[in-house]
Amino acid sequence: MDVLKTKAFGTSRSLINSLNALSVMEIERQAPKSDEVLIEILYCGVCHSDLHQIRNDWGNTIWPCVPGHEIIGKVVQAGPAVTKFKEGDTVGVGCMIDSCGQCDSCHEGLEQYCEGPVSFTATYNGPMKPDGSGYNTFGGYSTHITVKESFVLSIPDSLDITRSAPILCAGITTYSPLRHWNVQPGQSVGVVGIGGLGHMAVKLAKAMGATVTAITRQEEKRTAAEQLGADAVLVSADDNAMTAAELSFDLILSTIPDAYDLNPYVNLLKRDGKLIIVGVLGPFKEPTNNMQVATHRRSVGGSLIGGIKETQEVLDFCAEHNIMPDVELIQMQEINDAFDRMEKEDVRFRYVIDMKSLKNH
Repeated sequence: MDVLKTKAFGTSRSLINSLNALSVMEIERQAPKSDEVLIEILYCGVCHSDLHQIRNDWGNTIWPCVPGHEIIGKVVQAGPAVTKFKEGDTVGVGCMIDSCGQCDSCHEGLEQYCEGPVSFTATYNGPMKPDGSGYNTFGGYSTHITVKESFVLSIPDSLDITRSAPILCAGITTYSPLRHWNVQPGQSVGVVGIGGLGHMAVKLAKAMGATVTAITRQEEKRTAAEQLGADAVLVSADDNAMTAAELSFDLILSTIPDAYDLNPYVNLLKRDGKLIIVGVLGPFKEPTNNMQVATHRRSVGGSLIGGIKETQEVLDFCAEHNIMPDVELIQMQEINDAFDRMEKEDVRFRYVIDMKSLKNH
């Protein structure tokens, strides 16, 4: 099979002590098999998990690491068995590029919960295995990517492709739990953390008819949250405001990416309310106080991205409701500075890389 030499931005070492290790490198892509397409990458979103992965925060990173799983591109070659896409189509690739295809989850369109022997294959860093074993895959910080047709998404014509990439992770990660827990018009939804995921959660929950409260530590984010469409803003650093808001929410989505104390947010739930974690992938700072959970029959749960069918659904939903991520377009050469700014929460709300800058590097 032909091997394609592809330019990429990545790292061959852990970024434990530095954020300045991503640099240009050459990687190999396979020419498309019969059921695959070769995609020229036009735009790629920058996710906080990219930073976690290149720092090996989860202890499973495979080197070299080329991040990026919010990909918008153009089909430049299609295998002979491909029926959904043709050369020139604008397409997307999200967090997964394969799964076992045989288990109950895969049959139900929930590939992100694949029960196969190696789980789903992530767009970069290979299979989702906790020990980092197995083969590697390279993500969207590159000029091209080869992907199986069944894991490629159609981008609706009405979506601005310079801004659409974050829908493929931030969008689906927040849309999936809102749909699964059946958010209805008139319900009260809280969104904790108004960053890349949180700003999409506010917009999506509003479009579903919920009354949405943005919950943030920072008073200075109030205006930004209101501009996103939040009906109210709750500053979690204000103990009096948090006490006054107890027993207020049907559902809370927490998008905080790092370890924190969950318990203050549990108290905000109504009886039978649900607190769903879509940010941190690890232990909390404090154990969950089950007295607070049990006395109001509350639930604390988690949700992981979304399946391919549901990802197409959120793209179509965003097109129908004119929902777009708020982004800052950057050049590939600015990625190290972007990670540094992301660490300092100095971005509103999602970076997107214009990949022409890598082609011209």
